[in-house]
Amino acid sequence: MILAEASIQLVPDATLLLHLVFVVVMVFVLNRTLLKPINDILIKRDKEVTGRLREAEAMAAESQEKLKKYNDALREARGVGYKLLEKERAEGLKEKEQKLRQSREELSKQVAAQVDQIRKQEQAVKGELESQAATIGSLISSQILRRPAR
Repeated sequence: MILAEASIQLVPDATLLLHLVFVVVMVFVLNRTLLKPINDILIKRDKEVTGRLREAEAMAAESQEKLKKYNDALREARGVGYKLLEKERAEGLKEKEQKLRQSREELSKQVAAQVDQIRKQEQAVKGELESQAATIGSLISSQILRRPAR
């Protein structure tokens, strides 16, 4: 053990500077030849990923905008459809009311005409009954009195 201790020298010498120079040169050479192309590839990849991410975000925003426009257009079309449906319903009700009113008027005219016709028939029958009553009355009085009625 004593021999091993005597051979180890921990004193810096000129080779230390030479090693430091070699390390600096190796770092420079490796940086230029190996690390720079790898860093370029990583930067290029990062730019592509960032570009695609922005493109995807833009597409998502565009699809959201189109979806909003579609929903707005759909809502507006439904509103127009409901208004048209309500308009047609109102016109149908108005037409139904008008037909009902016309039917009532026609019915009332027919009832009035029938009532008028019945009154005329009543007057005619009344006149006929009065003439028949007068005839029957004179016949009865002539039979009872046995002489002709005046």
